[in-house]
Parts: sequence; C-alpha cells; structure tokens
Amino acid sequence: MPSRRTHVTESVAQSELAVALAKLRAELDVPESFSPEVLAEAESMRAAAPATDLRHLAFLTIDPLGSTDLDQALCIERLAGGFLVHYAIADVPGWVYPGGAVDLEARRRGQTLYAADGRVPLHPVVLSEDRASLLPDADRSAFVWAFELDEEGEVASTGLTRAMVRSREQLTYDEAQARIDAGDGDSPLALLREVGMLRIELERARGGASLNSPDEEIVRTADGGYSLERRHPLPVEQWNAQLSLMTGMAAAQLMLDARVGVLRTMPKPSEERTTAFRAQTRALGLPWPETVSYGEYLRGLDRDDPASLAVMQAASGLFRGAGYLAVDGEVPPDPIQSALAAPYAHVTAPLRRLVDRWGLVVCEALCAKREVPDWARASLHELPSLMGASSQRAGRLEAESIARVEAALLSARVGEHFRATVLEVRGERVVLQLAEPAVTAMCPAPVGVRAGTALEVVLLAADIATGTIEFGAVAASD
Repeated sequence: MPSRRTHVTESVAQSELAVALAKLRAELDVPESFSPEVLAEAESMRAAAPATDLRHLAFLTIDPLGSTDLDQALCIERLAGGFLVHYAIADVPGWVYPGGAVDLEARRRGQTLYAADGRVPLHPVVLSEDRASLLPDADRSAFVWAFELDEEGEVASTGLTRAMVRSREQLTYDEAQARIDAGDGDSPLALLREVGMLRIELERARGGASLNSPDEEIVRTADGGYSLERRHPLPVEQWNAQLSLMTGMAAAQLMLDARVGVLRTMPKPSEERTTAFRAQTRALGLPWPETVSYGEYLRGLDRDDPASLAVMQAASGLFRGAGYLAVDGEVPPDPIQSALAAPYAHVTAPLRRLVDRWGLVVCEALCAKREVPDWARASLHELPSLMGASSQRAGRLEAESIARVEAALLSARVGEHFRATVLEVRGERVVLQLAEPAVTAMCPAPVGVRAGTALEVVLLAADIATGTIEFGAVAASD
C-alpha cells in the first residue's frame, strides 16, 4: 500500500517547529554530542579477531533506505528436510570495554533515540556506522547464530559463535521485496519468504500475534522541512522480523535453561481488559469470536477497512506493561512475552539497544559452555531500570515529536473541514484518524458516536510549540 506524506512547507511553520523540537529535546534531557573522552576511546578501540571464519557465507542485510547502523545480516540455505539459517549480529561487545567511557555513556543513553530533528545514537558513529556495523564488502566480527529448522520452520538446533563475516549486499526493504516478487529462485531472499511464512504460521499456532500496524514516521526533507509518513509494512519486513523473533525466543530459552540472563517480558492482559476489547470489537461490527485466538483474529482484519483501524487502535492497548527481567539463579514464575506467546529476549540490535550486548555475551558463553563473564553477570540487575528509563524517554520523544510535526502540518489550515475515522471513544472525547493528512488527534465526542464511524470535523487550533491540536465535530446539518 502506498504511503501518505504531507510536507511542512511554510517557512514560518518550519522555523517554529525547529524551535519546538529543540525545546523538547532539552525538556527530555536528550543527550547531545559525545564527550571528548568517549570519542577518544571509541577511536582507539580495537576488537580482537575471532577465531572462526565464516566469510564464505553469502550474508546480506535488509534495512530501511539510508541505514548505516546495520545490526543484522542473514544467510539462508535449504537442507534436506528443512533449512539452515545463519543470522549475524554486530559484534558490539568486541568493541566496547566493560566499565570504559563508551560503556558508561551507553548505559546512560540506553538506546538510540529517533528525534524529528536528528538521530541520537547509542554509540559514537565510528562504531555504530562504521567499525561495528555490518556494512557490505567489509570484513566484520559478528555474533553468528546458526539455526537448523525442520520443514515446518521449527528450530531443531541452536548455535552461537563469534566469527568473521563479510556481507555481500545491502538491500532496502523495497529492493528486497521487488526482487522476491520478481522470483529469485532458491536464493536467500526466496528462502527468507519461505521461512518467514512458516514462522508466521507457527506464531499463529501458538497463539501469538504481531500487530503490524501502520508506522508513523517523521521524515526530514531536502529543503530542511519535515514530512509525516504513515506506511504499512511490506511483507518482507514481516518475514525479516520473524528471524529476529526466532532468535530472541531461542536466546530466552538458553537463558532460562541456564537460569541466567535478561528477558523481555509482557504480562497477559487482564480478564477485564480482554472482556472490554471483545466488547469494542462487537461495537465495531467486527466481533472477536471466543473460538478464535487473538493473533488469528487480528490477521484476518482488512487493513483498508476503517473499522479495522479502530480495532487495531484498541488492540494496541490490550497488551501493556512490557519490561525487562534479570534472571540469575531462579526461573521466574511467568517468563512469557504474552503478545508472542513465548519467552523472549532482546539480542539482535546491539548497535541501537543497550540490553542486547548483555544478551549476546551471555548466550555465546552458554553455547560455548563457558562461565558468563563476571562483568555481565554482576550488572544484569541494572538493566531493567536502565532500559525502563530509556524506553520511557524514547516513547515520549517519539510521541511528542509527532504531535509537534502534526501541529505544524495543520497550522495554516485552521477553520478547514476534514474527514476522519473515529478510532476510539474515551468518555467525553474521541480519538480521530484524519484521512489526509495522516494525523491522529482528539475532539469532544458527539452524542451517540461510536468507534469505526466516519466523522466530519473542523480544525479549531494547532499550536506548534506544544503539539496541541483542537478539533470540533461538525453537525450533520452544517
């Protein structure tokens, strides 16, 4: 499905938006540049060459256009009765000294932040976009997972070793999708589709679900302005994501078996919340049958149906409370990531997320039947709070940046009427999705309005400084 873009073109709005975004960064204490000490240490770092050489494997990467911090590379082969998946992850642990300046700064940041006016990396770019990144045609050390899958896509065996790799190609999602659609024989891309679809079916069978809801992204334009893009993920993005999910589930099982590591957790939705969601689906005319699993129900929705958009909005609030849980000696009573219906750990994005560095080090030691390094084990308990604080800041930065860009997009259109879909009724207010531009906002709820219905609204105000947008419903007689 094509994406929708709306561009902030007015110079006054651009100037106000730039000021508002800078102020937001300051309010959230978003890190600026790295200190000279951190940069000097990053420049001086040298990773020890791994003993294993896997440069003969034809790895490739698939990432958004313009990406340079490449965390993962894949190589898939067909076996008799199944598949062999090699999944290479950037060797950040090899480049970051525990307790050093880069390590301590990464612990303060927690993750790469994506702001409207620029990306704030977790590590200095000499590492994240150069020496540790799995760039094409460059020798790189990596943590390489090896999975043997049966013909149903189930993992039959898991291995992990630190090895030298060399990526052959860097593809965008659009390029990868086009090549797959054109028919790419028995290549790794064709096998990615095959394995990805098998893994999606396994997810369905165990009752898990990936929302795959539209992404809302702020894009910087060539003239220094901003555009807001709402796009649906391509199929290749879902297949690629299944490799990451498979790896995270395998890592979690290794940690649980050894009783050491850090899990990504999410509690099951309460009975009250589930009952409320079922009531919402009935009100929208798309009832969730008692005999159908949550994931299967979501997969059956028509993403082009306005009522489905409202269901997806409601579904996003069904699973809440995601966090991290350090494990050291005792198995937690409920280690399941409930949306995936399986234990799960973050181990596939160490360039952009702090916790993955620990996960990789722990899992590699377990697979090699070595003791987990003292530095990693001793600091496991710090990760849940570090990642929690970082995730909270990242969530606020993303949501409030989008709100300010949306206000800028609409600032010159006060008084205009818009068509919108009601996503959710919240007491005396409703959540709206405008058809164009792709803006989500709220307005007072007209009498008797229901989620999933179309509504005509008028823009009353759009304040760029705070990201506040005010709409009013237009009476049917207007």
